[in-house]
Amino acid sequence: MGLEERVEELHIVEDKNRQAWTVRLHAFSDLSHVSPVVFVYLLKEYYFAGTLKATRKFRALQQHVHQILHNAPQPGPASFIAQCLYVLPLLETNNEGFSHLILSSLRRLLKNQAPTADLLDAKNIAAQLFFDAVRGFVTHDERIIIKILEVFDVGMVNIENVIYKSEASSNNSSDVAKAFVERYIFEMVERESYITAVSLLERFSIRQSGQAFLLKMMEKKQFKAAEKWATFMGKPMLCVIVNKYLDMKLLKNAYVMIKKNNLQQEFPDVYYKCKESSLKKLAEKGCWDVAEARTNSDRQLLEFLVYLAMEAGYSEKVDELCDRYSLQGFRTANETEPGLLENRYLHLNELAIEDIIWVDDVKDLHEATSYIEGCKVVGIDCEWKPNYVKGSKPNKVSIMQIASENTVFIFDLIKLFEDVPDILDHCLTRILHSPRVLKLGYNFQCDVKQLAHSYERLECFKHYEMLLDIQNVFKEPRGGLSGLAKKILGVGLNKTRRNSNWEQRPLTQNQLEYAALDAAVLVQIFRHVDGHSKPSHFSSGRAKLEWKSYIVSHMDNPAKSKEESVRKRKCE
Repeated sequence: MGLEERVEELHIVEDKNRQAWTVRLHAFSDLSHVSPVVFVYLLKEYYFAGTLKATRKFRALQQHVHQILHNAPQPGPASFIAQCLYVLPLLETNNEGFSHLILSSLRRLLKNQAPTADLLDAKNIAAQLFFDAVRGFVTHDERIIIKILEVFDVGMVNIENVIYKSEASSNNSSDVAKAFVERYIFEMVERESYITAVSLLERFSIRQSGQAFLLKMMEKKQFKAAEKWATFMGKPMLCVIVNKYLDMKLLKNAYVMIKKNNLQQEFPDVYYKCKESSLKKLAEKGCWDVAEARTNSDRQLLEFLVYLAMEAGYSEKVDELCDRYSLQGFRTANETEPGLLENRYLHLNELAIEDIIWVDDVKDLHEATSYIEGCKVVGIDCEWKPNYVKGSKPNKVSIMQIASENTVFIFDLIKLFEDVPDILDHCLTRILHSPRVLKLGYNFQCDVKQLAHSYERLECFKHYEMLLDIQNVFKEPRGGLSGLAKKILGVGLNKTRRNSNWEQRPLTQNQLEYAALDAAVLVQIFRHVDGHSKPSHFSSGRAKLEWKSYIVSHMDNPAKSKEESVRKRKCE
């Protein structure tokens, strides 16, 4: 076949597709003369003609069906969809998906509508559909059956009407309808389809099943169904499920049920035990402000938080909480038992640091820069105020710490950027871009990213020379810098002030020491990396770690940065 023939054939195919698309759109534009069978067929063709991915196609088509249900389907939109649900099982594929699609579209349509005659008729059609599906005359997944009952709001009275009109009618159709539904529920329980069984019990307000049924679901670990059933049955069953969770050592599940169903008075000890566990986890992460907010000013929980702060050695937090909530009977910062934490955490005075210098003006900035330029190795770290609002941008980096063997400079980036941005940029460029000063960091990529976002105007944070991330050298999987310090130096770091307010001025002495220690300990760890004191967990074949191969430069162009890193490793 020649080129002209192939082009002509493609045009014919395109024309046919366009014509088919036009027919489908025309049919959907006016449903007054479109039968449910034709609608379902066109809907299927419409779906498979789409070029989007399945999820996006489904959502787009769901929106489209919702719109075209306004185009006069007969005898009405609800009855029309109910009739379509009789036709859909005839599809060989995607029966469940299309059923879900049109039901979701109808639910959206009915959401803000008052009951109509069409909806009343549709209820009876849906009840008949349920009756036929249970008897096996129509094939629908049990989840679709439940959704049909929910969307059309089918009640026991509708099932009664169907049975009364059927050949199996009898004078006591009410009892027959209830027995019919209960048999189906029993089948679902036998098949361990507990969520379906519970949904039906709730839908038809059948309360015969009791505690044994609940415990059976718990033993099968069908917690969602059990909780749904207990909520429907009321407080006695809710108490049963909470006690069962406690027996199974599922404290969090018990707490969620207590909180959701307002059972604090029935289970006060469990409620506080779980709240305290949550506060402890937050405190271990250094999220003290979040932990304080989670107490909701409950005195018992606040006192527990004070004990956590005392245990962590966070003396200013102890004083802060006691003052704010008038808590009595706690040791103040000066009364805390000496030696309680000294043996657990590394202290700045153990690293022979002679001075911590706060840098927030031009004079100190120049002096600090000149001093650091004369160093061979420095440790670098940053701090910023945490932001606990989900989805919001992180706060600006507040301070940068740069430590030598015996001195730590803490740069007030916020003030220096406001007062002398150009001088700050020039001075930090001399440090961060210098090939003569080795800069040490820990997971410094995070700090680099945050610095670049915080101070986009500054060029100094867009390029780094001679940067060594200690984390990459040791590859310590757990514990962060504190865990690495404990492994190398024999003692970890107290991280309780990590998430404190770093934008307050002046910083407390404890904050200054915390910030200084994070930078200074990097230099101390590097001394071991360089072979001054080989850690016991390294083999003799690696008496000196090949740390030089981990030195990298960071550029604005990630590809270029990667190429430079590879080239440097090869050169080494």
